[in-house]
Amino acid sequence: MPLLKYEQIADDLRTRIANGEFGPGELLPSGRDLAEQWHVSRATVVKAYDVLRNDGLVVARQGAGFTVVETPIARPAGGRRADAPRVSGAAPFRRLGTPDRVVPEQEVGDLLGLKAGETALRRVRLVLLDDGTPATLVTAWFPPGIADAAPRLSMTGPIAEGTTHYVRRQTGRSPFEGVDVKTVRLATSDEAELLGVEQPVAVAVVVHVAYDQERRPLVCEVGVTASHVFEETERYPMR
Repeated sequence: MPLLKYEQIADDLRTRIANGEFGPGELLPSGRDLAEQWHVSRATVVKAYDVLRNDGLVVARQGAGFTVVETPIARPAGGRRADAPRVSGAAPFRRLGTPDRVVPEQEVGDLLGLKAGETALRRVRLVLLDDGTPATLVTAWFPPGIADAAPRLSMTGPIAEGTTHYVRRQTGRSPFEGVDVKTVRLATSDEAELLGVEQPVAVAVVVHVAYDQERRPLVCEVGVTASHVFEETERYPMR
């Protein structure tokens, strides 16, 4: 299905930001300029910027327009519903270490459809609370086909547009279905140290897998949250 005009504008701006044309904190084109460039109404441009704002990529500045965010945000694993904006549950984060290719634990390997001994690309981030203390340790695993086609995944810097949009641009593959499995166990020593808690401590573990329309895995994320931080609220209608 072809993109609507406001989606085309949002994608164009996202690509320009990703390519470094606009850096963190820099002012983006005005609504008037974009409306003239794309031959659309100002309302269409506003919808495009709303998409980018919900993605956590731009912020509105009073009297100035929109600027690129200065502090990238990330979400914990799971809860990636199609109707949920990227800013929902997102927070500042720290990238831990350098992305590398290693053999994942068997559960992750099975979910990604890897052969025995096959490696996947690992990216680790620590999502932070408002006061800067650790909230969730997230390890993202990308299968070789995705990692090879999307080389920026192997770089240490944040991907401002988000990995989902970047992978889609590079591979043409988008998430179609997500599966989240939630369990509880004791933290490992490494997890406890990174989360800043003392053992023994219980952690909530969310294993999230995103599949494309052909049921091929795009990524497997393992999110680990200490029990004193973990809280999940869900609102739903009752009839």
